[in-house]
Amino acid sequence: MAILQVKGIDDDLYAEIKEVAESENRSVSQQVVHLLRSYLAKREQMDRSTAPGQVLLELSGAWKDDRPAEKIVKELRKARKNSRKLEEGL
Repeated sequence: MAILQVKGIDDDLYAEIKEVAESENRSVSQQVVHLLRSYLAKREQMDRSTAPGQVLLELSGAWKDDRPAEKIVKELRKARKNSRKLEEGL
């Protein structure tokens, strides 16, 4: 089994790791190994997953229309119906 020595951990971080280790009935070494495994598993899962922005783009698709924008806007405006409530005021 490999031995890993980590230098440069500030006292606050060490105290936090120690506190979490105690609350989860682990030694500091066991807790550090647990944290590393958890991080690497999540990282691997994140690498395999699709970014939220990409999912949104895939769901929304693209509007493909060869008509000029003016014609599309004219058609949309023509299809609208006015509401009596808006004409009379709220």
